[in-house]
Amino acid sequence: MDYQCVKTFSEIKDYLGGATLVSFDFETSPLDDYRNEERAALDAHKAHIVGVSFSVAEKSAIYVPLAHRTGGNATDQEAIWHWLTGAFFQNTGIIKVAHNLSFEAMFLYALGIVMQAPVYDTIAAAQMTLKSHTQFRSLADSGLKTLVPELLGTELPSFEDVTAGRYFDELDPQDLETVRYACADSDYAMRLYHLFNRWFDRYLPKHRFIVEQIESPTAIYCGLMKYNGLTVDRELMAAKQEEADNRLAQLREEIAFMTGDVNIGANAATSAFKKYLYDDLKLPVFKTTAKFQEAMDDEALVLLSEWCEENRPDLVPLFKLIQEYRKWGKIKSTYIDGYLEHISEATGRIHADLMPLATETGRFAARKPNLQNMPRAGTDDIGIRNFFAAPEGKVLLSLDFSQIELRVGAFYCRDERMLEIYRTGGDIHAQTTSVIYHIPFEDAADKNAEHYKECRTIAKNCNFGVFFGLFPKGLYRNLKFKAGLNTPLSECERIIDNLKAGYPRLSRWQEEVKKRAEYHKYTETWLGRRRYLPGIASQDWGKKSFAERCALNTPIQGSAADILKLALGRIVAGLTDRMWLRPLLQIHDELVFELPHDKVPEATVFIKACMEALPFEGFDIPIVAEAATGPRFGELKELEV
Repeated sequence: MDYQCVKTFSEIKDYLGGATLVSFDFETSPLDDYRNEERAALDAHKAHIVGVSFSVAEKSAIYVPLAHRTGGNATDQEAIWHWLTGAFFQNTGIIKVAHNLSFEAMFLYALGIVMQAPVYDTIAAAQMTLKSHTQFRSLADSGLKTLVPELLGTELPSFEDVTAGRYFDELDPQDLETVRYACADSDYAMRLYHLFNRWFDRYLPKHRFIVEQIESPTAIYCGLMKYNGLTVDRELMAAKQEEADNRLAQLREEIAFMTGDVNIGANAATSAFKKYLYDDLKLPVFKTTAKFQEAMDDEALVLLSEWCEENRPDLVPLFKLIQEYRKWGKIKSTYIDGYLEHISEATGRIHADLMPLATETGRFAARKPNLQNMPRAGTDDIGIRNFFAAPEGKVLLSLDFSQIELRVGAFYCRDERMLEIYRTGGDIHAQTTSVIYHIPFEDAADKNAEHYKECRTIAKNCNFGVFFGLFPKGLYRNLKFKAGLNTPLSECERIIDNLKAGYPRLSRWQEEVKKRAEYHKYTETWLGRRRYLPGIASQDWGKKSFAERCALNTPIQGSAADILKLALGRIVAGLTDRMWLRPLLQIHDELVFELPHDKVPEATVFIKACMEALPFEGFDIPIVAEAATGPRFGELKELEV
């Protein structure tokens, strides 16, 4: 291996030369205040860059020490960083490769640098390659120390072996093992780049496009979101925590008075409580778990409660208390205690992990904490979204795609009625209300009409569900347990029949997609993101039915995810000139930013243009992003643009 430690500006420039493909990697260590904290070296608010390695070819790399505490560092670092920023990190003529690009992007952003495409994240590439005939690699399968032995036959030394309990800045940068460890990360990222691209070119060329044009720029955006985090109102959270504690204590007391001190635990799902309901009270079992035990989820409780309304009215108050107890338990454990434990003492903010490839459709997921499960606007009765506020002198700005999945669905199925609605700026839910109830469109759109809200709720559930192969029983359950509407099964059957008759191309498209998926054993998004469906050939109706629904929802949800991620790449490209615009969060189809109040008009125009741009050739339905702003996430007011 040709690995070297270099310390001068001229050596760095000579090595990088005119290369148009360069891999790089940062070594980091905690700042003094956080050296006793586990994993602080991975947090750009608690750590700094100790050194950076570069590779322009396989088996070759250099290591540039920047902040080692022994052995000496590179000279003229200000000139080095100035040159690297313009000539490398923001150079649109160089492909910049890294393993875990989000991490590097976060540490660069801490220095005021937004890395620019073309970029290539070998972790994203790993997750877009197969580890078996029908399974793609997960994030857990995609670490460098896992991939290199498996794919390249080389065991890399572990961080613990090299550092022997020290931080990286305590190592001598001239030491052979230090140089070898640092340079190997860049060298093997370069090797994986070539290896994965050869695989893509042979087996899945469209996945190479997705990695290069969608997932790698998205990784940069994720690094920026993680670094910025969300400012939280601790006082409001503490007040809600006390309110939740008091309400839960009151509910426990009231429930105990009715049950005789049966232990209900934190979620009213203990074996003692189940025994009380099913053995002592002899209530019927309406739902069981996969292991054929009595279910105690929300749906089971609703069914029990409804049965009691007719057969045991004396127990109805108990079930109302239990449902209220569960609601407050979730609020406290998930949204108050769960969020509080993830507030950074360094920033006072929550810096969640956003994972762009954690779902099979390509949609985002989040952890530590899971901000993706935050209540949607309009269903946030407790005010969870108000926990997140802009700091003094700033505001929050939200841009939310309007009905993006339905627009993608209309694009796919080519139903003329749907296409016309979106091309003319019509109301798809009113149109569906008109279709399923055989009433004039004007009556369906009249907010003062009798049963307007109920009919529109049913129409919304139909629109979002029937595209994905929803059956009458599924519509019945959605309406019952999500919307609180007790619509008879026969009515659900009639509604779906009317919907399919009103949108005739929808059913034909669904049958075509299922047949194609059954033949190929996979489904794809418009841009070629693939999902294998081995269960679609199963003789088990449940497995086959699930696979068929996946065949229908993946093209729509996945294409919508691709459209959002393409927008993120455009936003990243414009952030260098707008460093005052700070990406905070992606949730559902919504992007949230923090910015000065006087910049809202400029930012809104810029972000809308990025989100509403033509995503790919042939997409002929207008995309609409709706803007809202305010001091808190739960108090956003719509903007007219």
